[in-house]
Amino acid sequence: MTEPQVAGHLGQRRQEGQTFAGESLFLRYVNFVKLPHTVFALPFAFLGVVYASFAAAVTPSQVMLVLVAFTAARFAAMGFNRIVDRRYDALNPRTRFRELPTRRLSLAQATVAVVVACGTFVGAAALLNPLCLALSPVALAWILIYSYTKRITAWTHVWLGAGLGIAPAAGYLAVTGAWSDPWWTLPAIALAVLTWVAGFDIFYALPDEQFDRDHRLRSAAVLLGQRRSILVAKVLHGVTVLMLVVFALGAPFGVVYYAGVAAAAVILGWEHHLVRPADLSRLDAAFFRMNGIMSVVVFAFALGDRLL
Repeated sequence: MTEPQVAGHLGQRRQEGQTFAGESLFLRYVNFVKLPHTVFALPFAFLGVVYASFAAAVTPSQVMLVLVAFTAARFAAMGFNRIVDRRYDALNPRTRFRELPTRRLSLAQATVAVVVACGTFVGAAALLNPLCLALSPVALAWILIYSYTKRITAWTHVWLGAGLGIAPAAGYLAVTGAWSDPWWTLPAIALAVLTWVAGFDIFYALPDEQFDRDHRLRSAAVLLGQRRSILVAKVLHGVTVLMLVVFALGAPFGVVYYAGVAAAAVILGWEHHLVRPADLSRLDAAFFRMNGIMSVVVFAFALGDRLL
């Protein structure tokens, strides 16, 4: 058995959460970018589409292009991050069995996939409208630069949050080709997503605190320690709920949407109940399940409000 094959079998036995068993090329790419994590922010992109429907008619082609653009952008960002961090991933016990360290994907395969994803994103933006096309390089640059931020700032979580905070505004612009009226609603929902993502990304970085210290990487946990990092995440998620409410003060959503915000607040509260200093045993449930449910709930209630 060759070295890559041995590594592949070890990887199957010690997969991270939210990965699929199997060695087909398709599944290797799916696991390479943690495709199930798309559920985190994609519903907020579609929340932007729902909001835009108050100002303009939404077509099936627009919905499909938003889906393609978002998925391609996320693939590009995550794939680029895996390429940039491949040496660290090979050293970290939590990540050493990922696709690049185990050679289940070659660097060339990963690079080509990222380039194709970038092209797909820009192409989808071009098919939506001129404004989306003009802004696509800016959005792409922001989400790709994120991969280097852990080397220079402890607040890499905020940069990531801002990258995903683009999603609802992008969904709105994809339909209308213009900024919102009132102007502050899109910044409000973007800030809601930014603080939500930054908060749960702080959780995600907690298990790597010692590794990051040893390799001079930066995070909130390295700067503040676990207890204060979790406190920061609580504050950020409090801002998330507040901004979801502020957004609705300018958007024409009603009581069903507010019920969704209340449900989201409960979900975030439960997430913080699961993660405590010195006890990260339920981190996977808090990180993936609770956050995946939260974003879907907000979108579903907003859509329900729009349809009723």
